[in-house]
Amino acid sequence: MKKINLSILSILCLALAFTNCSGPNKLAIITGADQTSKYLPYLKGKNVAMTINQTSTIGNKLSLDSLLSLGVKVVKVFSPEHGFRGDNSYDTGIDEKTGVQLISLFRTHKKPTKEDLAGVDVMIFDIQDVGVRFYTFLSTLHYVMEACAENNIELIVFDRPNPNDSYVDGPVLEKNFKSFVGMDPIPIVHGMTFGEYAQMLNGEGWLENKIKCKLKVIKMLNYKHGKPYILPIPPSPNLNTQQSILLYPSLCLFEGTVISVGRGTYFPFQVLGNPELKDKYSFSFKPVSIPRMSTHPPHMNIECYGLDLRNYNTNIFKETGRINLSWLIEFYNAYPSKDKFFKKGTNGKFTRFDRLAGTSKLREQIIAGKTEKEIRDSWEPGLSQFKNIRKKYLLYK
Repeated sequence: MKKINLSILSILCLALAFTNCSGPNKLAIITGADQTSKYLPYLKGKNVAMTINQTSTIGNKLSLDSLLSLGVKVVKVFSPEHGFRGDNSYDTGIDEKTGVQLISLFRTHKKPTKEDLAGVDVMIFDIQDVGVRFYTFLSTLHYVMEACAENNIELIVFDRPNPNDSYVDGPVLEKNFKSFVGMDPIPIVHGMTFGEYAQMLNGEGWLENKIKCKLKVIKMLNYKHGKPYILPIPPSPNLNTQQSILLYPSLCLFEGTVISVGRGTYFPFQVLGNPELKDKYSFSFKPVSIPRMSTHPPHMNIECYGLDLRNYNTNIFKETGRINLSWLIEFYNAYPSKDKFFKKGTNGKFTRFDRLAGTSKLREQIIAGKTEKEIRDSWEPGLSQFKNIRKKYLLYK
């Protein structure tokens, strides 16, 4: 009976995969998770843990439900930021539907402990990424690999497309700015899949004490870097459209400033604005509290004035191979109180922006009035060095 179920599931996965063809008669991308025949025999008889969220699907079902129905013994589920269901709930306890233990890997508990991994034979990591250093699922992968290595547990990565993998850009993170929004010396846009990045973490010795994780990557079929891919499921509550996902690498830096990125609207990461810019811009929006998206957004219930990027041509990022720096410079120059533009932390330092940038230099350069070219030139040779390192771990040419 299980062979029949597997056959039906495989056919369904292939059919659904054709929703992401890049054009007429083009082969569709088939994710690692959808290739059940490559890993189900390996999981037989093992106690399996999964690091997943709402994007972790096999066909049209959550991968947890699918694997349980196929007889896989899933004993624990670890969830990243935004929770197991992707609704900003942080799950620790028992999943009501499946009875599987849930453990949140966010806030004060970011890395699985030895106790968390007790009785686990193999860990599956299956989460949709967006290809940006400060998107915390990347840090969760780092910590999960580290924990698996320390506890002699194999990690299997079900690889998925990176919607922002057609370019590599931004300052490389400096060691002093390591945090959960940036743990490794990579640029803002890294141009890799999770499977490729996991290989880099091992190969470059970036895990604690240069420990190496026993790693297996279930590669995608019919995928190559730069191939268009529309995410079928929003990866997090405030990246709810393809437009927001493609704008995110350029706009998230604003979260370290007084400029709103549209949290508290139904189009986050597609607009920019501030109440103090009424005389500069005609477009406006008003952030409000939205349950399970943003309950206390910046400038809540106050009209913000700025730019509407909902129809911005995001193909420009692929064509130029660059994030947009001009918006950051423009809004800094437009804001009337320059000394208040970059947010300060409780310690009086510009913690948030510098951690997102991975350096204090970008903030200092903007304040000093450096041109975009001067700023970009300062990213070398680090950016070129990273690109050369990256080449060693690419699985999809």
